[in-house]
Parts: sequence; C-alpha cells; structure tokens
Amino acid sequence: MNYDLAPERVRVSVGTASVLGLLTYRLSVPPTTAYLMTYTEGSCLANCSFCAQARDHHAKRDHLSRVVWPDYPLDRVMEGFSKPALDVLERICVQVINYHCFLDDTIHLVRLLRSETGLPVSVDTCPVDKESLLRLREAGAEMISIPLDGATPRIFDEIKGRDVKGPYRWERHMKALRAAVEVFGEGNVGSNLIVGLGETEREAAELVQMLHAIKVKTVLFAFTPLAGTRLESLPPPQMDKYRRLQAARHLIVNGYASLEDLSFDLDGRITGYGGVDLDSVLGDGVVFMTTGCPGCNRPFYNERPSGPFYNYPRPLTEDEIEEELASLKK
Repeated sequence: MNYDLAPERVRVSVGTASVLGLLTYRLSVPPTTAYLMTYTEGSCLANCSFCAQARDHHAKRDHLSRVVWPDYPLDRVMEGFSKPALDVLERICVQVINYHCFLDDTIHLVRLLRSETGLPVSVDTCPVDKESLLRLREAGAEMISIPLDGATPRIFDEIKGRDVKGPYRWERHMKALRAAVEVFGEGNVGSNLIVGLGETEREAAELVQMLHAIKVKTVLFAFTPLAGTRLESLPPPQMDKYRRLQAARHLIVNGYASLEDLSFDLDGRITGYGGVDLDSVLGDGVVFMTTGCPGCNRPFYNERPSGPFYNYPRPLTEDEIEEELASLKK
C-alpha cells in the first residue's frame, strides 16, 4: 500500500475499532458501516453548538455525539480490514472535520479505502465546491452527505452559522447540496436534520419535503447534549415528537404522502398523515430504524445500548413494532 499522500492517523468509532480488531469492546449490536473520522491535532474550524469538535468548546475532542473516537495510525486501521471485518461491514463512512487541507486528506483517504477494501465509501462533509465534489467522486466516494443540522435558516444560524461566528451559511449549504446531486446523482446525496434544536414538527417536515424536492434524502438524528458544548443543558427531544417525524420523513421520502397531506395543530405538532394506513405502510418497522446510506446502522449514536432507541440499529421485534406504531396513534 502507498500511504505517502494519505493522512498518518485517523479516528475510529469504538464500535468500528472493535470490529477491526483494534481494541476489545463488547458489542451488543456491531456497526455494519466502518465509521472513520479525519484527524487533526487542533479543533475543527467550525463552531457548531452541539459538537465536541467545535473550536470554542471544552468538550472531549475524542467524541462525536455520545460515541468515543480514539485515533490510530492509518496503517493499523487498514490492517483491520481483513476477512473477519469484511464479513460484517457493508460500507465505510468518512466523517470530515473542517481544518486546513481537510479536502486533500479526505480525497487521499477515500482513494486508499476504496482501492484496498473494495467497500463502498460515503463521505459526510462540510460544503465544498463542485470541483471538489468531482474530485471526491473520482477518488471513489459513492455517496455524500452535507449536514444542514438545523431545520430552518434561523436555527441554522443559531447553532452553526452567523450567531455563533461559525463559517457556515445556509445558502452555501443549499448550493453545495444541489451541486452534489449533479455530481453524485439522485439517491446518493443526504443531509442531516437534528431533531430537538427548537424546531416545530411542521418546520422539520417542511425541510424534509424541500430536500426531497431537490433529490436530497433527509437523515434524522436526535439531539444529544454533551458536556463542554454550548448546548450541554438542552434536553434531548421527546420520543413522541421524534416518532412522528420519523413517520413523516418515511412517508415523504418514499412517496406515500407529501407535506400537503399532513395535518398540524396550532403549535406545529403533527396530528395526521393524510389517511395513510400506518399499520400497512410502516408495519415492517423500518421507519424506526437508523436512516442514512445503505448499510448504515450507527449503533447507539444518540442513545444508550439499554434504550430507549431513537433509531433502532437492528430490525425490530414484532412487539417493538406494535408498541411503536401504537405510540404514533396517541
């Protein structure tokens, strides 16, 4: 292998590190995607209020959401992609930290991962221009996500834009998402929505519909407070709200309903799904599982292994499906 251009170190989620044999960690549900993160000695240049990597925060830098990401020499990580791991893994996802030369590091890393493992590679990155998107695709990236995180321009500015002196702007994110669809094609572009940052359910559903209209898939996350971040005292979202938005996203993204079919009360809370037979459409339980690229189960990113689960990292049992469907009808 030629590591001359690739970064020397990379962060690895603890679940992924266990699958790769880098450490011993008891896994009740192993990750089916290998989650890697670009490494920098400093902090991210961005200042997102929920993120441990933000430049003005005092959180533990080895965290992303509630997951620990120890760093390893890249050659050790690559050695882990042997047959035992490849029997479990379906994909690799590279989480990109915003720092000087992050793009070159990411391109070299993606090229190495794709050529040496044969696994499809996804990239979760801050917005870049069309030429950079083309370089990522040519390096071997198959899918890409550019996270908005906030449901509205106002919330976006409050958590990662102008209000926190962050480098990001809603308009640039939207421009990058549209360019990504041109480069990677329909069905291969996503954007994260973090539920619980002050949005109404109507606002969140409006974003899902707007992204769907430009062929971008919404990937749902539940806000997770982390010590040392600006939002450490904000509670996570209520589960019933999250369930209603999971249902709305699933119906919109899969063509069962549109925003116009949904009904809301005066507080923007979802009160109906346009007459859709929820038992029939949602009865397989997939709606309550992790959303993202194919093969992404992201175990316990937003919850403890003991639950309750915002995003199930595995197929639900019949009893779990029945219970979750009942919660949507309250």
